[in-house]
Amino acid sequence: MSYKTILVHVDGSHHAEARIALAVRLAAAHGAHLVGAAMTGLSRFIFHGANVDVARTVLAGQFDVLVGKANTALERFEALAGVVNGLAFEPRLVEDDAAGGLAAQARYADLVVLSQFDPADPVARIDPDLAAYVMLNSAGPVLMVPTIGAPADAGSHVLVAWDESLQASRAVASAVPLLQRAAKVTLAVFNPGAQRHSAGTDIALYLARHGVDVVVRREDSETDVGSALLSLASDVGANLLVMGGFGHTRFREVLLGGVTQTVLKSMTVPALMSH
Repeated sequence: MSYKTILVHVDGSHHAEARIALAVRLAAAHGAHLVGAAMTGLSRFIFHGANVDVARTVLAGQFDVLVGKANTALERFEALAGVVNGLAFEPRLVEDDAAGGLAAQARYADLVVLSQFDPADPVARIDPDLAAYVMLNSAGPVLMVPTIGAPADAGSHVLVAWDESLQASRAVASAVPLLQRAAKVTLAVFNPGAQRHSAGTDIALYLARHGVDVVVRREDSETDVGSALLSLASDVGANLLVMGGFGHTRFREVLLGGVTQTVLKSMTVPALMSH
């Protein structure tokens, strides 16, 4: 198995280079087509179905500025992707806001690569819920790159968080191409209770049939599971986290589960999430 289309968010953030670099490495490893999508920042609903000629409004001048910034970001994407011989890549300008545009483009990708929110980044502050929104509104997995960047060997040791939920099942299934390429996979089950000796066995067998050798760890935690998960990732030396993303959306409001929220806020390694 492998990813055939990878989508990466392209913008003017100083974190863009790290996320693009990781997306380039993944696309090269999987022989995937890499799409770098830069959004103009104006919702597509302004242009479609409206009785307003945008070209004749005060938005016209601002729109030209936004398009210019998006194209500059795409030029940086092309420069980073172009250094890999044989890599198939495509810069894509999308007339939409970042959240809506990425969620729509994600329908045609096997994996979406985004960055963790950085409150100190002026570009990211425009849409602080971007990563969570795209994750909750995408059918496939989203790979979040922490603000500290991603190690060159990200994915060589993967930590999988398993709780038998639908979200965790989707995350594991969507991560199989990464797990198959990992040198080591650790599967963590927190607070297994009465199922201590069998928790994680079924999913380990499922992964074994995909050629993935898994080490199962059953952990008890008196703290919140999100913090315990990040602590375990550090303890075992994992450089990629796979987990289900919990939450729901109501219009533009994003409500997240505690574990998801903790990881999104405090992650120190890339995290693949699926809702």
